[in-house]
Amino acid sequence: MGCSSCSSAKDGQPKGCKNNGTCGTDGCNKLTVFDWLSNMSLPSGMKPFNCVEVRFKNGRKAFFKKPDNLSLSIGDIVATEVSPGHDVGIVSLTGELVKIQMKRKKVAVDSEDVKKIYRKATQKDIDIWQRARDREKGIQVRSREIAIKLQLQMKISDIEFQGDGSKCTFYYTAEDRVDFRQLIKEFAKEFSTRIEMRQIGFRQEAARLGGVGSCGRELCCSTWLTDFRSVNTSAARYQQLSLNPQKLAGQCGKLKCCLNYELDAYIDALKAFPKSEIKLHTEKGTAVCQKIDIFKGHMWYAYEGEWMNWHKISTEHANEIIEANKSDVKVPSIEEFASELLHDAKVDFENVVGQDSLTRFDKPKPSRRRRKKGKGKAGNKPQAKGTTVEKQKRTAVKSKATQDQKDKTNGKQGEGAKNTKKPVNKNNSNRKNNQRNRKRKPQQRKTNNDKS
Repeated sequence: MGCSSCSSAKDGQPKGCKNNGTCGTDGCNKLTVFDWLSNMSLPSGMKPFNCVEVRFKNGRKAFFKKPDNLSLSIGDIVATEVSPGHDVGIVSLTGELVKIQMKRKKVAVDSEDVKKIYRKATQKDIDIWQRARDREKGIQVRSREIAIKLQLQMKISDIEFQGDGSKCTFYYTAEDRVDFRQLIKEFAKEFSTRIEMRQIGFRQEAARLGGVGSCGRELCCSTWLTDFRSVNTSAARYQQLSLNPQKLAGQCGKLKCCLNYELDAYIDALKAFPKSEIKLHTEKGTAVCQKIDIFKGHMWYAYEGEWMNWHKISTEHANEIIEANKSDVKVPSIEEFASELLHDAKVDFENVVGQDSLTRFDKPKPSRRRRKKGKGKAGNKPQAKGTTVEKQKRTAVKSKATQDQKDKTNGKQGEGAKNTKKPVNKNNSNRKNNQRNRKRKPQQRKTNNDKS
């Protein structure tokens, strides 16, 4: 959403044009075209191309001739010629790129389909156009109710008013022919306007309504795809896809258009492969193809009766065995060719940075070591980080100094001082004995009381 009406409001809330990609300022339109020739100037004496491309609701585009005295640029709202009345649209492309688009779509400049532009739309034209666009949603709901009431097997998918509000076009899808003569009478009576019924296909319906595909992106038909080529189930078979209609079908209920995008590359790669129906005859037995890998060039074969054991060989080896079988020569076994692929297996990448580690952003877990006994005591307080080394150095220096003093004193006392015993301190021994006696006295008193 790049248009001005989709910007933020005063309070920061997004405005939103609520037109689902079809706003009037040509900033978020469907099927927009980038004019890559806009910066190039025309040669001298050459007049600019007198046709422009005008876009209407939901990507409907047409080419119109512009007057000589009218200068138009991308995003201008113009009033164009229709029969009857006039329509209002937005200029989506100008200049020499319009000539290329007309040549690509095989539209002649002088044909009757190329109408002319009356003028730039005035404010009155824009107001009438906006009022008509506001009526579309309510009329669509009411028209579906009338179609259900008449029991018609059809689906009204979209409604488009003409710029002057004089005609309303109903786009519908149906599998069979529908007799809607009574429906038109009911619509003309209910809505008081000219009615036009236009049947479209299921792919065109998905392109007009838009949506998101299974790939997560917007639908190709509503963003850039303009031509709808037929898609067959053979495209899925060439790409080795399972024929599951739920996965292969798009929003329109038909096969996805993207099945044709890579089909040519698959067809070119399959030219080097032998047909999967051809059996390989060996001395060990007959082998049948089970699976192929197109871009790697590998094929898997299994012997008849040993369906669980698959042997992988290359397409060159498979073609070599087939050529030998044509000349009535049987190879010993497929295992000889399969063993050659095991030696050729190499690692295509190396983990240099460690980007494939899933736990590289996780925090390290805390250590669960047991706490030492007495950690909560005052004598065993945890030391601060970075101070243990310094304290060890200090204690080593102190112990060295005390050792030097002891050596000096021992040197003064002489050799006989080493064998002398330390004197026993009697006071210390008496204190220890008194402490022991104090502990024993209560036990002796208890025993005496028990005896008595």
